[in-house]
Amino acid sequence: MTTASTPQAERTAARERGAWFLVLPALIPILALSVGPILYGVGLALTDSQSGRTASTRWVGTLNFRDLLHDTLFWESFRIGLVWAVGVTVPQFVLALGLALLLDQNLRFRWLARALAIVPWAMPEVVVGIMWRLVYHPDAGVLNETLRGLGLGDGRDWLTGLATALPAVIVVGIWAGMPQTTVALLAGLQNTPRELHEAAAMDGAGAWRRFRTVTWPALRPVALAITALNFIWNFNSFALVYVLTNGGPGGRTRLPMLFAYEEAFRYGQFGYAAAMGCAMVAVISILLALYLAGRLKGGDE
Repeated sequence: MTTASTPQAERTAARERGAWFLVLPALIPILALSVGPILYGVGLALTDSQSGRTASTRWVGTLNFRDLLHDTLFWESFRIGLVWAVGVTVPQFVLALGLALLLDQNLRFRWLARALAIVPWAMPEVVVGIMWRLVYHPDAGVLNETLRGLGLGDGRDWLTGLATALPAVIVVGIWAGMPQTTVALLAGLQNTPRELHEAAAMDGAGAWRRFRTVTWPALRPVALAITALNFIWNFNSFALVYVLTNGGPGGRTRLPMLFAYEEAFRYGQFGYAAAMGCAMVAVISILLALYLAGRLKGGDE
């Protein structure tokens, strides 16, 4: 026995169809530009696709992934990528938090300071890399000239030294990525009700206690989101490190993205490079899921 649909159900169905209609313009580009390439990459990773071959591409199944498990060079680059991502993300967040707290104060010329703080964000990564290569130049670089002027040695070639290349690149990554973190944290600070700070101050709470009990709880969701996004962006960095060191010296700054790029476009191993990309996506997704789950669980407690 069937019953006729009620006007309420019809209105609900109409609203749902209208919602899908509104979401569709945003959903189509996501499917076309994100989901589609990911699926294509997974399919490519299951083949022996190479450049410059006249023979047709063959299906090899999981062979590329089995080879990848024993590729020590790739996993070394993955370790370097994790060191780079953590080494940039953590200091970047701490410094950006301090800068956001400063810019949130009622300072003179605050508008100018805020404008100058986002200048690195407006610069393309290639320009940033070229600029910092000049800063690190062994003979005429600003850094070495300053060290010589202070009597702290004759300077060194920061980007080609085995011990200094990765730390030098990390410094550039921190500098280049601070603006967007600062802007996100500053927005979170400005959404914190001033009345809570005033009430805490009237109760005798000092600056640290007000930050711990008022500012940080309100800022925690923003901090969680921007830290996760920064980790992804930093791990997937390519242009900045490519311009600065091209992965050298001796592979000390060869990030996984650089390794996959070389495998695909220098050696023509498209299938193997796609397998690298899939492995990176899978591992980073797991690490981020564990990180977010731990932080959210801590917030609930």
